[in-house]
Amino acid sequence: MNGSNESSSSTQQREQSPDDGEEQEPATVKAAETISEIILGHQLAENEKEIAGDLVHYATGAASGAVYGAAAELAPELTVGAGIPFGTAVWLIVDEGAVPLLGLSKRPTEYPLSTHIYALASHFVYGLTTDIVRRAVRSML
Repeated sequence: MNGSNESSSSTQQREQSPDDGEEQEPATVKAAETISEIILGHQLAENEKEIAGDLVHYATGAASGAVYGAAAELAPELTVGAGIPFGTAVWLIVDEGAVPLLGLSKRPTEYPLSTHIYALASHFVYGLTTDIVRRAVRSML
């Protein structure tokens, strides 16, 4: 998977609170902080947060892409739409579902429609890119 396309504005950029205008940390940084504290017993320093957030972002993207690649081998019909349905599913399950449910972002209803459209479009690109990479790797096997 190509994790560089996986994120949305709600998980990659600083979030602006609609109520008070205060910036919030990106969901990927919040996840990295939680992982670091629970698994490593380490509280991230300010200069570690961006790198750790990027690591979570790319790891999530790579894992999702690997699942897609494996699933495509078992059920080739999943590749209909050249990865765009896959990207849409990642957006719906991760950005709109898991991230808010885990308390890593606000509820989806607290973001403007434009944020959701941008995130969905980003995931279209991610899904398409993931499928292109999958096809290239498959042709080399």
